[in-house]
Amino acid sequence: MSVTSLEAKRIAIVGPESCGKTQLAQELSRELHAPWVPEFARPWFAAQQRTHYDLDDIIAIARGQLALEAQLALGTQWLLCDTSVLVCIIWAEVRFGFCPEELASLWHPQDYALHLLLEPDLPWEADPLRENPIDRDVLFQRYESALQAKNTVFVRIAGHGKARLSCARAALASIL
Repeated sequence: MSVTSLEAKRIAIVGPESCGKTQLAQELSRELHAPWVPEFARPWFAAQQRTHYDLDDIIAIARGQLALEAQLALGTQWLLCDTSVLVCIIWAEVRFGFCPEELASLWHPQDYALHLLLEPDLPWEADPLRENPIDRDVLFQRYESALQAKNTVFVRIAGHGKARLSCARAALASIL
């Protein structure tokens, strides 16, 4: 599937943990009057009543994220995605040392009109589902390398508060 004029134009917001993906997705969603796709992993773990996981869980989360995107994309011009399968791929690589082909095959970066890659320049906020407070810069480089390797359209987003939102607005202006 690729982005066409009949489908919602998807914007994927990706980056290391605790870099403001959810907040930015919600702010842009309000501005564009478009739905946002929340991070599927959070309610999934809540329903499982556990936080330990294996590769099969990450694959299930990636599939759930895509299903939620497909559901929310119906009848709208824009869709703000709080995360994407790329996040699951990097999560698997970091946690388990590799990404299984079953997971890698789920990521289709061309399905997104734009990726916003958030820099880890916001303070770390602890959360039971977050695991990497120290190596966010290394993770950021992994995201950037993965996006570059697939010739993906992406813009780095940095700054705090209104400056961060302004940076994202400028990136969106290129596709609006």
